[in-house]
Amino acid sequence: MENMDSRLVRLILKGDQWAFAELVELYKDKIFHLTYRMLGNRHEAEDMVQETFLRVYRNLDKYDPNQKFSTWIYRIATNLCIDRLRRRKPTYSLDAEFNEQEGSDGYAMLASDERTPEGETLLQETQTQIREAIDGLPAKYKSIMVLRYLQDMSLQEISDVLNLPVTTIKTRVHRGREFLRKKLEHKL
Repeated sequence: MENMDSRLVRLILKGDQWAFAELVELYKDKIFHLTYRMLGNRHEAEDMVQETFLRVYRNLDKYDPNQKFSTWIYRIATNLCIDRLRRRKPTYSLDAEFNEQEGSDGYAMLASDERTPEGETLLQETQTQIREAIDGLPAKYKSIMVLRYLQDMSLQEISDVLNLPVTTIKTRVHRGREFLRKKLEHKL
């Protein structure tokens, strides 16, 4: 597959439009599945697929042939999705009433800024349980979970730090969360 990717890239750089169409055909479904999983919205995922191929076409001269092409295109798609997710703004109205709690609006649901001794104790116990659960993870998941959730790094930043493809990072984040969920489901 990688040999074919390299050949197509060389042909595209020489101006072969058929080669770009072939490249799109090879990757469009894979990129759609990735973007759909990240965004959870079919229309946004389709937009991201188009934007990914547009970026690939514009930046193909910057592609390093020593890298796997699939990693490069997935990195582009992942970064576009992360940017889209960061730009999303939830639309909530504090004045809207909730059906299950008649007469209650969003303001009544806001947590108080005041911390109670019970709340502090519960928070500390929860944090301790989470830290212990993270400590019990296999090393390949632990490092990624620490970087992602305790250091607040993006998937791309973690990829750069660990020198792993973003797709691997994403898989390990998912599996790490599953490990944590199973360890903590009876404790929290």
